[in-house]
Amino acid sequence: MGLESYAAIVLAGGRAARLGGVDKASVEVDGRTLLAHALEAVVDASEVVVVGDQVPTDRPVTFCRESPRHGGPVAALLTGVDRLLRRTPTVAVLAVDMPRVTPSTIRRLHEAAEGHDGAVLVDPGGRRQLAFVVARERLDAVRPGHEEQHGHPVHRLLARLDLAEVSAVGVEHRDVDTWADLRDLRDPG
Repeated sequence: MGLESYAAIVLAGGRAARLGGVDKASVEVDGRTLLAHALEAVVDASEVVVVGDQVPTDRPVTFCRESPRHGGPVAALLTGVDRLLRRTPTVAVLAVDMPRVTPSTIRRLHEAAEGHDGAVLVDPGGRRQLAFVVARERLDAVRPGHEEQHGHPVHRLLARLDLAEVSAVGVEHRDVDTWADLRDLRDPG
């Protein structure tokens, strides 16, 4: 499952309730928006779909909203896959709130996916993160029906796949769910 041809889905449409409903994709870390960080992480992708509100970007991407709206990350992921123009063999999925994921992270996931359905980034406690690559045909095989997608947990979807687990390096597994998370990312000391 090499890097030669993959598409990317950036999940940017959550409600950000613990951030007071602010548009997470526009929050800045290190002088760049979370969306800019996510797009940099998937710079090698042949195509990128951002599931979230449309904003200006430095590279061509397709924007869409999940169906049903606020249907959760599985609905967002599958809506994003459906919006892809090309049928690449592999899809990378990344939550917009993980600014320490880099192109190197995505490459490590692709390398680890060889011989599996895909690979997923895990934090030091072994918890799977919303940063993974998956064979598109395997994702299609475990896809729930449209009615079941609303509120369907990602961990349940991924549990049906053979995913290699890739340990996070440094703080690449950290996400921004709260203002305290944002402060900690800005000042890791």
